[in-house]
Amino acid sequence: MQKQILHDDPRIGKLFSGDRNWSFVAVIVLWALYAFVFYEVKNYLGTPEVTWTLAAFGALVLLFNTAAILAMVAHLSEERSEIYGLDLHYVDLAKKKSRN
Repeated sequence: MQKQILHDDPRIGKLFSGDRNWSFVAVIVLWALYAFVFYEVKNYLGTPEVTWTLAAFGALVLLFNTAAILAMVAHLSEERSEIYGLDLHYVDLAKKKSRN
């Protein structure tokens, strides 16, 4: 019975939405930081080979980090009732305990 109540809890959607949005903000900030750092250091790199190597490996890091965050969001979407339901269960217990 408790699982059904938590499954229908509207707070789960709100928590997931917030986490998803902050994850996308983190990806955007990550890309912006990499672009800024690359722009600032490219004049000090010397040869074009070093510049291209740095760009290629930076792009790989961005690709893997972005893929990891997107995979995390997909997992949270699939398992949101279990993940957020457990959190909400303990939040509700703590509130109930603090009232008594």
